[in-house]
Amino acid sequence: MTAGPGPAAEPDLQLDIDRSDPPVGPETGQPGSFRDSHQRVDSGVAMMGSVSGDFTYVNISAWDDEATERILKPRLREGPYPAEEVRDRLYGFVEPPSYALCRKALDNRIVLLRARAGTGAGTVAFALLADRHGEGGITGLDAMADLSTWRPRADCGYLLQGLPAASAHSLDDVRLACLAEALRDAGAHLVVTVPPDAQLPSGTGRWERPHVAPTPHEVAERRLELAAAEGKLDGAQLGSALGHLGSPEFTEYLSTHPLPGDAVDVSDGLQQSAETSEAASAMLENLLTGSEAAARSVLARARHSSERIALMAGVALLAGQDRTVVEQFGALLRPLLGERAPAAGQTEPSQDGPPDVLGPSFDDRLEAIGARTLAPRTSAADRYRYPVQPVVFSGRHRSATLLRHLWLDFEDMPDALWGALEALPYQPGLDLAAGEAIGRVLAHATGPRALTQLDRFASSATRWRRRLVAVALGELVQHPLVSGAVKEHLRRWSSRSSVALRCTVAETCAGSYGLGRPAEGLKLLDTVLDGSSPELDKKLRAAVSFALGALLTEEVNHPEVLEAVTRWLEAGGGTPRHTMAVYVIHSMSLSTFPQPGAPGSVRLSLGQVLERHPAHGLALVMPSLEDSATHEAVVQGLGRIEADPDMVRRTAFDHVLSELSRTARSRRGAIGFLLKRHRDQTNAPQRRTFP
Repeated sequence: MTAGPGPAAEPDLQLDIDRSDPPVGPETGQPGSFRDSHQRVDSGVAMMGSVSGDFTYVNISAWDDEATERILKPRLREGPYPAEEVRDRLYGFVEPPSYALCRKALDNRIVLLRARAGTGAGTVAFALLADRHGEGGITGLDAMADLSTWRPRADCGYLLQGLPAASAHSLDDVRLACLAEALRDAGAHLVVTVPPDAQLPSGTGRWERPHVAPTPHEVAERRLELAAAEGKLDGAQLGSALGHLGSPEFTEYLSTHPLPGDAVDVSDGLQQSAETSEAASAMLENLLTGSEAAARSVLARARHSSERIALMAGVALLAGQDRTVVEQFGALLRPLLGERAPAAGQTEPSQDGPPDVLGPSFDDRLEAIGARTLAPRTSAADRYRYPVQPVVFSGRHRSATLLRHLWLDFEDMPDALWGALEALPYQPGLDLAAGEAIGRVLAHATGPRALTQLDRFASSATRWRRRLVAVALGELVQHPLVSGAVKEHLRRWSSRSSVALRCTVAETCAGSYGLGRPAEGLKLLDTVLDGSSPELDKKLRAAVSFALGALLTEEVNHPEVLEAVTRWLEAGGGTPRHTMAVYVIHSMSLSTFPQPGAPGSVRLSLGQVLERHPAHGLALVMPSLEDSATHEAVVQGLGRIEADPDMVRRTAFDHVLSELSRTARSRRGAIGFLLKRHRDQTNAPQRRTFP
């Protein structure tokens, strides 16, 4: 049997935990029977009889279930920030003029840091808290949390980014003083970034500090010096880059683009210019083409050409995709744009003379919209590693600004873009690229129905479309002003009867949303498993498994995941929660969870659970032995641990046995396991002597 080509050449091997078919075999009195020539197949292919010669297996059913399973990391968290993330955020940090005053104000345990978006207030907050509690001692808070009633639970630095107006009204001086006392008792500190339009009650001035951003020249110079210290630039290259930074052209640009992010773009561009043959003036021109004014100008010039508009939309929406995908998207979008034109069929200016049968080349069309192809590279998004040639705009940020204006400023344009996406066949990475781009756009949308346009793909039977929505929501929730709306949208979807919508919620938890909000993510997974059907849909099981696997990639989430699985097991048979728990426990006991071949960089076996999380592991083993659906699998898992002396030592297996013995009187499953183990040990010498 040979595996054939195609996106799903390998069969999806799943542990069959919920099939109730009667057994077949000699013990049933049906040797050689095929159950009246009927078979049940959930995926792949079933065959009966003999096969002569080679057989090529192509898992066609899995083609409809393709999606990008890369797990994205969040920028904004409601929980502990990993130390490496904080370290990355503080790379190239320049103390702003207001930093010393903020550090002194933090002696009072609370700093309300008032700042405009994009001025680096979040980075300053990380620096202030890392100075007190270290890079691994920062915990993010829910932007919608009511600080007037919130109290700290640990000795760490707490960060709330983007204080909502409703919370700002409730933070008077008395409540802030009570909160500061609670922080002092816990040994904790709190920094809150406050937008300029948030109105705080009078009398809170002693807690508030204005943020003054560092100059963009300081930020750019600091990052260039770090690049030289890391060996990315030599002395001559550093001198040349700093010389360009001080030139009148760059000084003028930074005077009109003074935010730290603009300075980062300049330093990155100068570093790239120093490493390549690109002129610094060309790099500066690329920065200018990504401005808001440039985006409006290029759209105004192309408004009479559906071909140009369609190609610009494809380049902006499908970052990293091959030129063939971008061109195909443009071809699908053109007729949809033609329907919007006042004179149907006249979307291009008429030309005199003979028709141009050949038409302009793809490169010529790209040049007309200010885009270009990059050098071919090997795709890492698909197992076959085929070559791709991405298409990009020449200017930095041009994709984001163009797509935002195209999507938000023109009537019915979103419907046309969704329609072209819906008609586009799946390509590896398509859902990730389009999802991130759409999420960035919708972060600027307004109105109570801004998120409802996602319903179209969220309720799709095709997984990559649901995954696109999940990625978009994961990007959206990184913006504090809309995070509350995203959460409410997911809560509504999670309780719907539609399996597709509940799958979308689970897929959303399998990424930056779930990693940034693990407690909220597990609540959503608990809700999506609260369906009316006693059986668990296979697609929903796969989506929830993917979400749990994503959460397990970070060690800090392991206890909460194990607690959730234990609760689901104790929900009782005949419920989706119980079926999901049985699946996870079978996987852990007989191999790993996630299963080999399933997405996930961290795979846990029962032995690893008992080793790393002994209390939670034992709390999971005890009810698993009592449940008839998991008893045998857990017995096998414990047997494998006991057969490995190294695992016996690492899991403190004697303690596990002691705890099981101590509680066995009230647990029939534990009694059964201990008796079986005793019989096996008693009969072991006899089996060796009399094989």
